[in-house]
Amino acid sequence: MLRLDPFYPILPDTEWLGRLLPEGIKLVQLRIKDKPNAVVREEIAKAMGLCRAHKCELVINDYWREAIELGAHFVHLGQEDLAAADLAAIKRAGLRLGVSTHSIDELGTALAASPDYVALGPIYATMLKKMPWAPQGLPRLAEWRSRIDCALVAIGGLTPERAQLALAAGADSVAVITDIVTSDSPEERVRRWITATAPWRDLSTRPPQC
Repeated sequence: MLRLDPFYPILPDTEWLGRLLPEGIKLVQLRIKDKPNAVVREEIAKAMGLCRAHKCELVINDYWREAIELGAHFVHLGQEDLAAADLAAIKRAGLRLGVSTHSIDELGTALAASPDYVALGPIYATMLKKMPWAPQGLPRLAEWRSRIDCALVAIGGLTPERAQLALAAGADSVAVITDIVTSDSPEERVRRWITATAPWRDLSTRPPQC
């Protein structure tokens, strides 16, 4: 099973990456929305360079074609993007694959694509966008862990304190957007997240999962 860093921030552009990667982030998603293709390609290429410099794993959200063309290593797809993606091309290119899920049916769809990780959310209510799904909660996270053999990512309404509960419930990694990008001090908040998830980073002292 793929081993993910337990702290998984999702950031909107390379300005954010350049600002926060020096704090010690080792896994990050570039989540570009509503930009021209030329900007998307430029941002992906720049993000790849930043992540190489900081020894950080980069996940590209949605743009699997550009990820293949530019030589990225990891792509994340939502359910709609998964349905439209050329999974054979993604596999041929050697890209690792993460897939979002919000229900049992979506989990089945995701697992049919043989992903490297499945993301479940929202675990808690989130302010990022209006969700058609109720908060999943920690019991559903534990249920997902029992159903899958790939890595499991928790997302939605997480704070450093809640992240520890999600990791103890069976998540391999906890993804976060709002708690960082809306913070008065994102750098300090990243450091707080890294500290909070540290026990799950050191495999020799990882707490037992519930």
